[in-house]
Amino acid sequence: MIAENLKKVKSRIDSVKHEQKVQLIAVSKAHSVTKIQEAVDAGQMHFGENYLQESLDKIDLFEEKNLVWHFIGPIQSNKTASIAEKFDWVHSVERYKIAKRLSDQRPSKLDQLNVLLQVNIDREKTKSGFFLEDIEEIVPEIKKLPNIALRGFMCIPNPDNSADSFTKMSVLLSKYPDLDALSMGMSADLELAIEKGATFVRVGTDIFGEREYN
Repeated sequence: MIAENLKKVKSRIDSVKHEQKVQLIAVSKAHSVTKIQEAVDAGQMHFGENYLQESLDKIDLFEEKNLVWHFIGPIQSNKTASIAEKFDWVHSVERYKIAKRLSDQRPSKLDQLNVLLQVNIDREKTKSGFFLEDIEEIVPEIKKLPNIALRGFMCIPNPDNSADSFTKMSVLLSKYPDLDALSMGMSADLELAIEKGATFVRVGTDIFGEREYN
């Protein structure tokens, strides 16, 4: 079932005309280890998690598989040490303080932690992230941090405004030729996101089904 779902999602990705490389992130939050194993068996290597404690258990279980783990949820200051140690990518950096803590707490034996700045592209009160006008000022500060590598930007747009928001994100990335990652698009709108330049799409339900909250 999950192998078949992955095929369908990858077929949707391939159906969109695009020049950039697009990486599918299987959002495994609140899904069982068994389901993740099925996805791994089907060749999926990139997984996204929102909940730290749950994700740490999974990362330890799959340590030998060399999977690529993306933290995509809100980050509390008291959680940065574990995120810095265990994850390969962080998509949800929305404050300088969090970026600095991730850099300070990244173990020296590891490569730089890849980070994306979360952009509140529609200025929604219910969402966190930098406003577009803040980006020019914050990017140079983030780039000075030694143990993280700024790679690009992430957004979760208002569904009523997705096309315009994705376009704004693409324009933003184009202003920084040294950055290469744009994380946007989920199950419902991945085609549109890819058309507008997404390099990461984050898909959960269409791969794993409904979430298994306890």
